[in-house]
Amino acid sequence: MTMIDIMLPYYGDVALMQAAVQSVRSQTDEGWRLTVVDDTAHPDVPGWFESLADERIRYFRNERNLGVTGNFTRCLDLAEYEVMSMLGTDDLLLPNYVSTVLAAYKDHPGVGMIQPGVTVIDEHGQPVKALADEVKRRLYAPKVTGRRLMDGEELAASLLRGNWLYFPAITWRTEAIKSVGFRADLRTTQDLALELELIERGEQMLIDSTVCFQYRRHLESVSSKMALDGDRFTEERGLYQVMAERMKAKGWPRAERAARMHSASRLHALTLLPTAVKGGQRDVARALAKHAFGNG
Repeated sequence: MTMIDIMLPYYGDVALMQAAVQSVRSQTDEGWRLTVVDDTAHPDVPGWFESLADERIRYFRNERNLGVTGNFTRCLDLAEYEVMSMLGTDDLLLPNYVSTVLAAYKDHPGVGMIQPGVTVIDEHGQPVKALADEVKRRLYAPKVTGRRLMDGEELAASLLRGNWLYFPAITWRTEAIKSVGFRADLRTTQDLALELELIERGEQMLIDSTVCFQYRRHLESVSSKMALDGDRFTEERGLYQVMAERMKAKGWPRAERAARMHSASRLHALTLLPTAVKGGQRDVARALAKHAFGNG
């Protein structure tokens, strides 16, 4: 019987983390193990896990703060089952998540990535239609009813036009994701870099439209935080430039063109430009304009 390692790199809000844990415990399929790697120093968290007395849950607290990349890497090191997922601290599994992804993997053994259906909720747990997600769904995500396998240039070009995946919802073949890992030099584009590396190595993605995951967006803080972080687009532009050359070397012209255009990333920067200008953030505004209208 195939089991899934659900890894939870934890930092942040205790209540949201507890809700995420309880969503795992509410799965209809018992083929899971949850591993929580705590990168905080909150005094009440270890005792809460001890009170659960659930043998299906492993809890580790880091002796020192590892940061996002370090904690993700430790989660990879601790994963042992054939497939795994990297649940976000504030996201939720619907009760059918494990049954959905394990059934998909059983029908497509060895697939590198499984992206199931996702709904988006706000900070209060209510369904929401955020602009970023509507753009993903309407402009960039493939239209899938049931299941669809994608790979190669088709998948790479699709993601380079606009990354429509939800990283915390993906189930990975553990051997595949461990073979690539997370890059310490990237802060905001680690997920896309990882996915593209796996595609270049020949891994396939299975898309399953069954909705079984709730992805949380904290709407009140998104615009302000993103507008204050013009550096993220410098990182994105660098990754797209590198990927354009790699796609060219691989003989994937559609993917190369998509990397050079990176239309979704440019559009994102453009939508944030008025906020930066209105807030008098000149350096950020220049960075956003360069990304939105530049040649690279």
